[in-house]
Amino acid sequence: MTLTAPTPTPDPPASGGQPAAAHSSRLTAAHVGRLPMLAAMLAAVGVTALVFVVTPLAGTAEFVLVSLMLAVVAGTTLSWRVEGRRRAVDRLATTATTACLLAALTPLVGVIGYTVYRGAARLSLSFLTHSMAGVGPLDAGGGVYHGIIGTLEQVLIASLLSVPLGLLVAIYITEYGHGRLATAIRFFVDVMTGIPSIVAGLFVFAFWVLELHRGFSGLAAALSLSILMLPVVVRSSEEMIKLVPGSLREASYALGVPRWRTILSIVLPTASTGITTGVMLAVARVTGETAPLLLTAFGNDFLHLNPLRGGQSALPLLVFQQAGSAYDVAIARAWAGALTLITIVVLLYVAARMLTRRNTLARR
Repeated sequence: MTLTAPTPTPDPPASGGQPAAAHSSRLTAAHVGRLPMLAAMLAAVGVTALVFVVTPLAGTAEFVLVSLMLAVVAGTTLSWRVEGRRRAVDRLATTATTACLLAALTPLVGVIGYTVYRGAARLSLSFLTHSMAGVGPLDAGGGVYHGIIGTLEQVLIASLLSVPLGLLVAIYITEYGHGRLATAIRFFVDVMTGIPSIVAGLFVFAFWVLELHRGFSGLAAALSLSILMLPVVVRSSEEMIKLVPGSLREASYALGVPRWRTILSIVLPTASTGITTGVMLAVARVTGETAPLLLTAFGNDFLHLNPLRGGQSALPLLVFQQAGSAYDVAIARAWAGALTLITIVVLLYVAARMLTRRNTLARR
């Protein structure tokens, strides 16, 4: 018996009588290469230069802005003509998203970069280990040691007051409260979030400093800072606790674990990373506050370790006072103090994130 190989069947013609290979080539979308896109952007820059020559427009920032706008228009038009409407819209959306990202990062990078540029020259070990005691307005010495100690003490006391209370409030409105009381608490927390910092300082100044005759102190400053921290801690903790899957709670309840133990052992450890981030955001917000400190801490050129009595300095207050001086040495100290303040916030945030990550890995 002889076996005959089957004859290959040709591809059926597509619509219009054309072969399938030719038809599939038509389905391949056209693509704009890098060189045509670069040429379109360079043409946009050239048009911008021509516009600036024949019009009163001037300035580097204006030239860059107009060039970017014309480059986006040119690239989108080229993509529309070659690749079609859908690809052009996709390119435009991607470009707009990237532009928004750069617009958001530019002020942050600019502030940090300029602060490092102005403050690094004055920053030294002596600057970090000396206070302003006995330093005249034209003296080049002095430092921010007393401001660092004051800031750390005030923020620590404010955190001890606001973080436990804010976390308990968040637990109540997410795990227990479902009626009018929880709604009222959320409303007041939202209202407190928008309170200006000077209002918190005025309240503590009128109640604590004047009415109770407690005087200026680091504790008074911490009380005003805790008022600002509390709503941030509550809102961030509430949102993080809401993200914990309900199935984890149900599994714990099914094993007979009481609600308080479930919250303590299941809910809070699961949301600990987000809660830590929210707490650090609150700390970062109040660490740089100046207005409440003007009315509560008052300031002190000497190192004052007791936050319960007597005026106390802080880094934001010190930066504000030095920046208001007319002398270059004071301005240099203000920039170095601002850089020190940014460094402290970054170090606190990194330490908190590392501690949270370590605890998460240990639980796994």
